[in-house]
Amino acid sequence: MCGIAGFVDEQAALNQDHLAAMGKSMAHRGPDAQGIWLEGQAGLVHRRLSILDLSDSANQPMHSGDGRYVMVFNGEIYNFRQIAQDLALQDLRTTGDSEVILEAFARLGPDFVHRLNGMFSIAIWDKARQELHFFRDHIGIKPLYYSLEQNRLVFASELKALLQIPGLRDRSALNPAAINAFLHLTYIPGQMSIYEGIQKLLPGHRALYKAGKLTISRYWNLEDTIHANPPPTEAVAVEQLHALLRDSVASQMIADVPLGTFLSGGIDSSLVTALAAEASPHRVRTFSIGFKEARFNESHYARQVAEHLKTDHTEFILSEEEAQSRFEDILTTYDEPFGDSSAIPTMLVSELARKEVTVILSGDGGDETHLGYGSYAWAERLESPLYSAFHKPLALALQHSPGVPDRYRRIGKLLNFPDRSHLPSHIFSQEQYAFSRAELHSLVKRPFQAPFSLPEYPERQNLRLTAAERQALFDLKSYLPDDLLVKVDRASMRSSLEVRVPLLDHRLVSYALNLPAALRADHTVTKKLLKQILYQYVPAAVFDRPKWGFGIPLGDWLKGQWKDRIPQYLHKDLIEEAGMVHYAEVERLLKQFAQGHNHLYVRIWLLLLLHKWHAENFR
Repeated sequence: MCGIAGFVDEQAALNQDHLAAMGKSMAHRGPDAQGIWLEGQAGLVHRRLSILDLSDSANQPMHSGDGRYVMVFNGEIYNFRQIAQDLALQDLRTTGDSEVILEAFARLGPDFVHRLNGMFSIAIWDKARQELHFFRDHIGIKPLYYSLEQNRLVFASELKALLQIPGLRDRSALNPAAINAFLHLTYIPGQMSIYEGIQKLLPGHRALYKAGKLTISRYWNLEDTIHANPPPTEAVAVEQLHALLRDSVASQMIADVPLGTFLSGGIDSSLVTALAAEASPHRVRTFSIGFKEARFNESHYARQVAEHLKTDHTEFILSEEEAQSRFEDILTTYDEPFGDSSAIPTMLVSELARKEVTVILSGDGGDETHLGYGSYAWAERLESPLYSAFHKPLALALQHSPGVPDRYRRIGKLLNFPDRSHLPSHIFSQEQYAFSRAELHSLVKRPFQAPFSLPEYPERQNLRLTAAERQALFDLKSYLPDDLLVKVDRASMRSSLEVRVPLLDHRLVSYALNLPAALRADHTVTKKLLKQILYQYVPAAVFDRPKWGFGIPLGDWLKGQWKDRIPQYLHKDLIEEAGMVHYAEVERLLKQFAQGHNHLYVRIWLLLLLHKWHAENFR
């Protein structure tokens, strides 16, 4: 796991100092070494977090054996030994994955990416052809930002590194579409960043930059892996899935440094931990975080699982004050507005786990692949003729009738959708308590109103999916790579901790999407097959409780300890100076929140973060 950056500058205005500055800004991603390579118009910088082959010979930028190619690489390739064997790669100088993938590229060219199983963002400069190749992993676990202007391409793992290039922030205006999408979703989706002049390479994509032209293509499409050939029986599906899970977890445990797992006590992290404990000859180290305030402390569930699996368990119990102290870290860690408040406990548990291990296995991905979220049930409800006929009058009644409980007002907002063209993102948005598209039209000032596109429905018209499966596909294409994986990457790398996600092995994702929906979840049980496998290791009774997210009581904090932050960042002068939203609408929201409309807390949080970020970057 590392941080990468570089440029191709035909104007030759950028130099080694710029590479050094970019690398220094990402020192947290790789505290063990910094390497710089510069030749002519091209330059690369690499910050290394040593995981495999800890010797200096494995440092980057790395040169191919024939001297033609130079590479910087962020991530891990779990099948690198198999690739080396398949290609009969000999006389390798190192024992890690970096040299193998570079030599595989030298042997196969850009199509080598089809051999890779892992998480990665890769940049390879071809000295002979004077061209730069980019690759990002199938699911989007590792980030890659870039800026293209006037025959100059600059790229990096994080926005903060790109902003080390002189004048780039000044030349790049705010992106109105990103602002609207952020307020609607709580994160910035797709190719967009908060800056118009900076974009992201999408998951499953590769790019070629040559002679001032950037050509982007997709090498892997999630939908193309869906076919009409499900396993014949549920028992066969359990057996096949179990084998894939075992292989994924075991392959991702390869490391030359201490390794552990995040254990929340939920289904996904418990399954990953159980499989890791089965594969390891030693007691697996597990980490969980809890809070002294019992109303949102679930660490005792993690302790139960750890005791049953006989792991070496570490439990961090913090006060609310310790969590609240990370408020200022959100924007400096994520570089742009990021509304997922669970970033705070993720930063905390990463910081504490890093004191004992360098690599962590996480359970991310189980909900999206095995239909675990409540939003999937709502997608099915809204598909029914009854809801289709009466959703608008019911929405009006729930939102505007006096004395309606706050919970039902929120349901009223979810039911208030104008048509089905944006239904998946609407369901997601209202499940997150964010602004609907209709609310954005009233909130955002005209100069900042801008359309944004999202992967609402499958690209392949012949896919026969249930409403729940369509909703999950939206999450896999948007919420997972642009919120959850961003959250984990920045929160963990902030503390120089590598987090691996075995449930997001692209083979496992493809397998899950080919399961009949009834095997993934039914009306009473979500994540059916994952639970059947887990219960072979831990008794089902341990998990007999409601699903609980990894979060903080944000609404309570905005009415309590963080109450003073609202006027600090949402006062009239600051909002009007930023010019993005109408102050009257903000004032109305704040009054309703004070009067007991508690479901508005996320909307207020989003506005607070947006204006705090703007004040710190554009004043």
